[in-house]
Amino acid sequence: MSLSGLIMRHGYWITFVGAVCEGETVLNLAGLAAHRGYLRVPALIVLGALGGFAGDQLFFLVGRRAGSRVWGRFPRLKPAADRVASMVARRPIPTVFAVRFLYGLHTAGPIAIGMSEMRWSTFAVANAACALAWSTVWIGAGYLLGGVLEAVSGDLKSIEHWVFAVVALLGVAALLWRRRLRAITAGLLR
Repeated sequence: MSLSGLIMRHGYWITFVGAVCEGETVLNLAGLAAHRGYLRVPALIVLGALGGFAGDQLFFLVGRRAGSRVWGRFPRLKPAADRVASMVARRPIPTVFAVRFLYGLHTAGPIAIGMSEMRWSTFAVANAACALAWSTVWIGAGYLLGGVLEAVSGDLKSIEHWVFAVVALLGVAALLWRRRLRAITAGLLR
């Protein structure tokens, strides 16, 4: 099966699952696929938002039910959680938006917010709005990337396999770099 066939067949559910798992790279690739005409932007934005919403609601619930055990099991997340807790105390709703976009807070943030006094319904409404904005931004970035690459290359069709591979590899490299930075930061904070 061709790359375009694989994308058209599996692209939507991969977008949803990738968004659940903190997938800016997956959303970028989905936007690029939409630019190529394989997927539809509105459906991708909705699926990305639903996935992002579901993931953060799950992490909020983990924080509400077992937050202190999570920090005991993953102490490297504790400094980020402490930052989020102080942010929630000062500005609860903007914090929900910030944790999705600020480096290092995407996972720890909803857990820390779940440990706070914020009501589930308040978090759910703010999280839904934020997930929609987040999905739109990252899918839009991928769509725009497709436009730029097409303008530069003239014929994106002839190099699209390479473009998808490079974007995916850059996403993996960014993920590994983030993990490395977290390990370095955790070592410095000890």
